Amino acid sequence: MTPRRAFASATALALALAAAPALAQPAGPPQYGAPIGLEAARRAMAAAEAEAMRNNWPVAIAIVDSGGHLVMLHRLDSTQIGSIRIAEGKARTALEFRRPTKALEDVVAGGGAGLRLLAVEGLTPLEGGVPIEIGGRIVGAIGVSGVLSAQDAQVARAGAAAAAGP
Repeated sequence: MTPRRAFASATALALALAAAPALAQPAGPPQYGAPIGLEAARRAMAAAEAEAMRNNWPVAIAIVDSGGHLVMLHRLDSTQIGSIRIAEGKARTALEFRRPTKALEDVVAGGGAGLRLLAVEGLTPLEGGVPIEIGGRIVGAIGVSGVLSAQDAQVARAGAAAAAGP
């Protein structure tokens, strides 16, 4: 990314966030923690897969750590290939903004200044990405793609909830 493009993206993001109260961080937002461990990622993936299979939803499920690096990726049978990239994008977007991607989707859908978010390179403002918190810290995120966005989010929330363990 060129410096000019980076500046334009950062400016667009700052303007969109300033104009979008729905994205304002609550007092004391969760901070980033150590990267999600393999066992927690396995619990998240197993729960997400179980939710998808229970509903017969062909989805791709991506889990990233607190640095945005891919930890796990599963594509269930009959899932379109394009869902892989979208699931990864949703996971990274949820991580980078420390909130479910539904919040970003809502801001963009509202039009006006919220459309400036679309200028942010790599942003995936589609429902289906959820941060993974363990011990009050964001350790990663999960993104799901393949069915309706609300269904993707249902699968992602099941995975995120299972990450902390019993």
